[in-house]
Amino acid sequence: MKKLVASPLASAALAAGLALGLVAPALVTPALAAKDSLTLAMPLEPPHLDPTAGAAAAIDEVVYANIFEGLTRIDSSGAVKPALAESWTVSGDGLTYTFKLQSGVTFHDGSGFDSADVKFSFDRAMAEDSVNAQKGLFDSIAAVEVPDAGTVVVTLKQPAGNLLFNLGWGDAVIVAPETAAENKNNPVGTGPFVFGRWVKGDRVEMVRNENYWGEPAKLAKATIKIIPDPAAATAAMLAGDIDAYANFPAPEAMAQFEADPRFKVVIGSTEGETILAINNTRGPLSDIRVRRALAHAVDRQAVIDGAMFGYGTPIGTHFAPHHPAYVDLTGSYPYDPEKAKALLAEAGHGDGLTLSLKLPPPSYARRGGEIIAAQLAQVGVEAKISQVEWPGWLEQVFKGTDYDLTIVSHTEPMDIGIYGRDTYYFNYQDADFKALMTKLNTTVDETARYGLLGDAQKKLSADSVNVFLFQLAKHGVWNKDVVGLWENSPVQANDLTAVYWN
Repeated sequence: MKKLVASPLASAALAAGLALGLVAPALVTPALAAKDSLTLAMPLEPPHLDPTAGAAAAIDEVVYANIFEGLTRIDSSGAVKPALAESWTVSGDGLTYTFKLQSGVTFHDGSGFDSADVKFSFDRAMAEDSVNAQKGLFDSIAAVEVPDAGTVVVTLKQPAGNLLFNLGWGDAVIVAPETAAENKNNPVGTGPFVFGRWVKGDRVEMVRNENYWGEPAKLAKATIKIIPDPAAATAAMLAGDIDAYANFPAPEAMAQFEADPRFKVVIGSTEGETILAINNTRGPLSDIRVRRALAHAVDRQAVIDGAMFGYGTPIGTHFAPHHPAYVDLTGSYPYDPEKAKALLAEAGHGDGLTLSLKLPPPSYARRGGEIIAAQLAQVGVEAKISQVEWPGWLEQVFKGTDYDLTIVSHTEPMDIGIYGRDTYYFNYQDADFKALMTKLNTTVDETARYGLLGDAQKKLSADSVNVFLFQLAKHGVWNKDVVGLWENSPVQANDLTAVYWN
């Protein structure tokens, strides 16, 4: 059993911060009083704060790299970097990965970190009763062994070219057995920030980890505000109530911020494939002709222009255009209402069709949904819109598959493999696609992997699994003096570990 400290670090740090705030005007000269706190806003509140037990991107957007760490981490360029693993070696046959762990690491409650925590975290994620939303990341692992406190040996069932990248996901962070059960509301990790408090419906507060094993955070405190409404986000930024909004929900306001010298505006890329998702086994949607009709009925560029004010790159499959393995399939289903009508008639729905369209809170979904519903109406498809909050979407759509159509942006990196899962909310079951994924997962050669990824993209397009809309742009707006925020989003993160005020 690991020894725990008597009092939580977070409470001490918050108390110290308060005390400093009371005496700072008298004791600190202006030259030393550089701002060391940041208020960053995001659109969606996470359902909880445990990245190993939920699918919501908002969880990682708060805790990834800030509070929790994995053996590896993904940096701002999308590259794999060491994290809790200082280094690693791979056997010649690609089946054994030996990780050397960082020394001197402690969890935020003061308990020590060692190889037993890694084994616990991986075994927990792979367990039959695992609630990890990305359990498939661990499918290739046969065994996790811990020959000593500073070494972890991972043995694979077959070579896995993506293992190091997969271990850098938020779903693969390392947690302690003593605190894992409470991480949803009181996250305890090893990162450079310690959880302070969560004022639900408003904000999450973090403070600098003064006992961090690596390079300490430059910020003493970080607050993440939840501001979903585009107008409210614009007003808060203009008023100076927030310092930054890393994925601004009002693209129509970009020109206003670009013209204001107080702000820096950065339009970056994300891993967010934004789709009109289809329940492939739901009534008429099990007919490929109906799904293809929907694809021909949607004008992607009109959705981008109307919902995103021109920001976004059209896609024809579930893959990011900035990736070197991307295949441009946007011409597979050109906007053609007459073709859509003909396909619907051929499928026996010439007199019309009524489908549900459940829209989660993001503006791309709510605004895009109205446009798409109007486009579908032109070909005889009535899309009955219902707006659902994020927890409801996760429960009804993602878990319960109780929907016909929905709009969502899949921001997980390199996530084309979700279409090969036995159970996933699209309900797409195809043996040939699964075979492609199996081969991809055991292929290490980059050129061969890119070829398989191309084949997978073409298969999804041919089967018209979903209506692939656009790659979500990242609208960054922040105070011109803030340095270190990510311009792009290779993973779901608001990484504050290198942020400071100039």
